[in-house]
Amino acid sequence: MIELGVNVDHVASVRQARKTYEPDPVWAAVEAQLGGADGITVHLREDRRHIQDEDVRRLRELTQIKLNLEMAATDEMVAIARRVRPEMAMLVPEGRHEVTTEGGLDIVVQERHLGEQVAQLADAGIVVSVFIDAEPRQVDAAKRIGAAVCEVHTGPYAHAFHARGRDAEGAAALAELGKLARAGEQIRALGMRFNAGHALNYFNVQPVARLAGVRELHIGHAIVSRAVFVGMREAVREMKRLMVEAAHRHRA
Repeated sequence: MIELGVNVDHVASVRQARKTYEPDPVWAAVEAQLGGADGITVHLREDRRHIQDEDVRRLRELTQIKLNLEMAATDEMVAIARRVRPEMAMLVPEGRHEVTTEGGLDIVVQERHLGEQVAQLADAGIVVSVFIDAEPRQVDAAKRIGAAVCEVHTGPYAHAFHARGRDAEGAAALAELGKLARAGEQIRALGMRFNAGHALNYFNVQPVARLAGVRELHIGHAIVSRAVFVGMREAVREMKRLMVEAAHRHRA
């Protein structure tokens, strides 16, 4: 069964805009769970622009579904993850001036460093994921450093879909979907879990949910945006329905 991990970072973004106590990302996580989310994702950035350390602690303590902690591969973040013990830690690239994560982790150029960080996280009993572009050399490198999960960056597909007529059967979108599918096949052949995410929304999610062997989709901004109008529980329910419908159609 395909699973949905809901990223609640931007609930915290609204809170931090006023430096106040609401809306509470932990409350949002509970609502997401009630809407059918299988997990909660948060990105504890080095500059703490949205999620704060206390949010992570409270999410670990108060939510009843798995927690995926997105993080830069730094000593500080590894220490936090080893202390909090999320079910999964996902290593991502991070830039102070980016609005959001702009591309996959380049494992090839920092393989030794990343291998050391993966080993420390795995030693603490944490499943380690890496956020990568759909490139064969990055998938191979992920296996070499000991990652258990590869989350493939769906941003290029989402941007092609949006820019070229919102047509999942358009040439540009199909080309990007093909890259995702091939990366997924390679990931699974190497014995890792195939996840995907970034820039997915209610209009472009189904072709990705139909990819063979995809285990989890991690989606945040689109769900939080929809929740402004219909509430978090209903926004999650809608997304999960689309994903499950697409996955079932693929198997049929």
